Amino acid sequence: MPTDTLLTATRAHLKLEPTHSVVIEPIVKGGSGRTIVRILPKGFPTYIGIYYTLERADNANYLPVSVFLKKANLNVPEVLYDNTGRRCALIEDLGEVDLLSLKDEPWEVREPIYRSALTQLDKLFYTRAPKDLEFQPSFTPELYTWEQDYFYDNFAEIYLGMSSGETALLRNDPAVKKMAKSLGASARHLVHRDFQSQNIIVKDNEAYLIDFQGMRRGRQEYDIASLIFDPYMEHSAEEQEKLLDLWEEISEERPIDDILKKCATQRLMQALGAYGNLVSNKGEEWFEQHIPAACRLLSEVIKGTDVEHAIQPVLDIAKVKYQASN
Repeated sequence: MPTDTLLTATRAHLKLEPTHSVVIEPIVKGGSGRTIVRILPKGFPTYIGIYYTLERADNANYLPVSVFLKKANLNVPEVLYDNTGRRCALIEDLGEVDLLSLKDEPWEVREPIYRSALTQLDKLFYTRAPKDLEFQPSFTPELYTWEQDYFYDNFAEIYLGMSSGETALLRNDPAVKKMAKSLGASARHLVHRDFQSQNIIVKDNEAYLIDFQGMRRGRQEYDIASLIFDPYMEHSAEEQEKLLDLWEEISEERPIDDILKKCATQRLMQALGAYGNLVSNKGEEWFEQHIPAACRLLSEVIKGTDVEHAIQPVLDIAKVKYQASN
């Protein structure tokens, strides 16, 4: 059992007697497939315990990437105990406040956290990794195509019930293929890959990054788009513009609108594919509430673009589904 393994790891790390009280609380958010818990040993600070399988290749990347980012002075939790043989680790507990939990706070409260998070992203852009540190496969045309197929397979077909014949015409549209090819032409910089509100922890009014095991090389605009067009937060057009202004102030440049929209399209297709998979295949119903927001954001992003006619039909079916259920 994962919790038994983490309990044994905690006792070994702290040299506790078998009778010493240790409480384990599950952390239910997230869809990575890992077991993540909060560990409360009596008389000691709390820890976050992580147990992982090798079912997903990126799970094994968390610990080496974490050590690398910590050495590069990025805001990430410190690894306190690591047992790769038993595939478990204890890491610093940064608390329970993430950016998502501040969703209903006014902009003035959230602005310093966004500023801190975007400052970390800018720092990541200039961080150089050791040559022997392996990341997940870089963003290539093939990976972008995989994200598109993930959307059509898991969201359009499995979740919405569209036929493979219906989706074949959409997924093979030349404009969609062209988008994957153009974005995949550049993959030089480190990308978090899941830079959204649940993965930004707030401590002492600073942003700390978590869940970076999917880090790889690609376009920085993918991370920027992930934050600005985050379905969990569903920023208004005004807030999207404020975030872009913040990024321009921090990085001294503004992303090219066409590239940002293409990255946002890819990211939202990937997110909807993930939601479809988590809800339909894994019974993770919590994610279903965020599907309408992701659809609305994607519809706004693709409006007037070359890929609109290949994606909007799926979103129209999703809209009918939700109108019927409400």
